[in-house]
Amino acid sequence: MGLGVCVSCTRQPSAPPPRVPQVTVTHPVVATITNWDEYPAHLEAVDTVEIRSRVAGYLESIHFRDGSDVRAGQLLFVIDPKPYEAELERTRAERRRAETQLELARNDFERAQRLRESRAIAEEEYDARAKAVRTAEDALAAARAAETAAELNLTYTRITAPLDGRIGRRLVAVGNMIQGSTTFPGTLLATLVSLDPIHAYFEIPEDTFQRYRAVLPGLGQPGADPVPCELGPGGEAGFPHRGHVDFVDNQADPRTGTVRLRAVFPNPDRGLLPGMFARIRLPVERLEDALLIPEAAILSEQTRKFVYVVNADGVVEPRPVELGRAHGRQRIVRSGLRPGDAVVVTGLLMLRPGVKVQVVQPGSGTPEGRS
Repeated sequence: MGLGVCVSCTRQPSAPPPRVPQVTVTHPVVATITNWDEYPAHLEAVDTVEIRSRVAGYLESIHFRDGSDVRAGQLLFVIDPKPYEAELERTRAERRRAETQLELARNDFERAQRLRESRAIAEEEYDARAKAVRTAEDALAAARAAETAAELNLTYTRITAPLDGRIGRRLVAVGNMIQGSTTFPGTLLATLVSLDPIHAYFEIPEDTFQRYRAVLPGLGQPGADPVPCELGPGGEAGFPHRGHVDFVDNQADPRTGTVRLRAVFPNPDRGLLPGMFARIRLPVERLEDALLIPEAAILSEQTRKFVYVVNADGVVEPRPVELGRAHGRQRIVRSGLRPGDAVVVTGLLMLRPGVKVQVVQPGSGTPEGRS
């Protein structure tokens, strides 16, 4: 007796239906955005002074600590004043002697005037006494000028800070002979820089400068509203310092094709130092109703940028977009999307145009609208 074959036992199980891809979506965020252009910059002190002596002598004392903050008028160095005190006394004596000589000459001239009335003096003698008065007056003026110069030289033995700032290290020690003069530079004793505020210099291409003149009306215009800017020193995140552009150079550099600009920043904590390098940025565009989407949602096809959008039927369709600048992990979309569009963020590798998808909540796998 032959064995029967069960057809139902040999039938292959049917393949499961294809899985519907799960995706998460986001809607473009409408926000007011400021676009910034960023440039490298270096910091310089508003005022830099080389402390030098106007008179020569032995350095007697130093009255500051290296690297300390000093105030305008604060005593820094003292040069041995004794030679200049002696010179001042000598010039004062010369001035007193000249005063006596002038008094004597005037007395002689007064007697000559009386004698002239009675014709008891020769005209030659009368003229000589008159000229003696003028000579004595000139001698007194010279003596007074010498006394004033001696007083100045004595004051120059006490060297004070010309401005508020931070002084560097002392470059000479007590006991050294200091060279000084008003006609050639004296011995360099120390360097003093102001720290608050501080300048930042940076350069921009000349064609960019022409474009900025249209979008930043106050740039380089005296009396106009200052152009705001922000500064980020090396080692600091972001741009925590706020300032404004206060100077545009009067010519472009023909070697580099750039224009130099300067910005000024408050520096109350003295954290910014001259010589530092930093980043500076300018607000060059303000978008009132900009659309932002995550960078992760943007796909590329050769030179074309596009995103996948889920329509009302749950089907994805590619949407070409024109992109603007990046802001963190977000990107400005200048055209191609509307605020209500559902833009796919995750699950992009499984998508093709026209594929039906299931929109789920981020990180849960639960379809949106269900708990």
